[in-house]
Amino acid sequence: MIEKLEEIKKRYLEVERLLSLPESTSDMARYKKLSKEYKDLKKIATKHDAYSGVIVGLEEAKSIFEKEKDEEFKEMAKKEIEDLNKKKLDLEGEIKTLLIPKDPNDEKNIILEIRSGTGGDEAAIFAGDLLRMYELYAEKMKWSFNVISYTQGTVGGYKEIVCGVEGEDVYGVMKYEAGTHRVQRVPDTETQGRVHTSAATVAVLPEVEEIDLKIDTSEIRKDTFRASGAGGQHVNKTESAVRLTHDPSGIVVECQDGRSQHANYDKALKVLRSKLYEKEVEKRDKEIAGKRKLMVGSGDRSDKIRTYNYPQGRVTDHRINYTVYSLQEVVSGDLYSFTENLRIADNAEKMKSGT
Repeated sequence: MIEKLEEIKKRYLEVERLLSLPESTSDMARYKKLSKEYKDLKKIATKHDAYSGVIVGLEEAKSIFEKEKDEEFKEMAKKEIEDLNKKKLDLEGEIKTLLIPKDPNDEKNIILEIRSGTGGDEAAIFAGDLLRMYELYAEKMKWSFNVISYTQGTVGGYKEIVCGVEGEDVYGVMKYEAGTHRVQRVPDTETQGRVHTSAATVAVLPEVEEIDLKIDTSEIRKDTFRASGAGGQHVNKTESAVRLTHDPSGIVVECQDGRSQHANYDKALKVLRSKLYEKEVEKRDKEIAGKRKLMVGSGDRSDKIRTYNYPQGRVTDHRINYTVYSLQEVVSGDLYSFTENLRIADNAEKMKSGT
């Protein structure tokens, strides 16, 4: 580990030097790439410095303990050795986590899709509940959250809703939400008081820049239409909504959020690019899945990942057998304990499998 840290420290200092050169700032793509690398390396370099300081401190404390004749000073040195050994172990754990190969998408913004599944009207209402939960979580995380397109349910909620979420490390946190979410509760329409199980699927796609994936625009068909649902007179009376069809893949995306057709086209293109990128990533994930037992961030929509049980006030994540009895807090956006425990489990699995 020490050799690896020394290599990283050298690279960190080299990137720092490169960033200061005039030719780096003249090439914005290169400058952006170097800045990202510098930010990632800085975290490890800082821990490396702290770890080196602890090692030096340990050697000094051990030397004092071995040579000192005064019992009071020996006791102080012994206590210092115990404290520094604990700090050393803590830093080693933190460094090992930082040395795990990072998903290059973790820092990206996301396209969030929520679709109602089995359960009819109740599933659509549940999809709306999940949307609200993620909006409140985004607010807590100081992320921006905007709706791109939606199809409303017949009695409330959404059959499908697509949103954009922007902020720091959004994909790195939200990727663990991808999969099938189940709700167990008595629907408002149930006259016998029976508990029903309904489901909604969540997809979390990293927002892909043009530099990451180029699309041949000649392969895209563009249609315009009037937006549905609430949105004001302008949205409903002009054909500002945009539908894009990618002929080679058959993928269709829509955007009806913006006032202008041009703005909606740009947003729809972002969604299309992310969906095409997802197809590429799926191939890679299938290979990784063969090596790893816990694909907590796989994004497979068929995976039943979490159950929200209203009669018991319970939320259970089935991937890590993690349960809390604070359902109302969770659906009000208190998701941190889930995302953090999933991140820890994912890192442990990566360390075990070497992926």
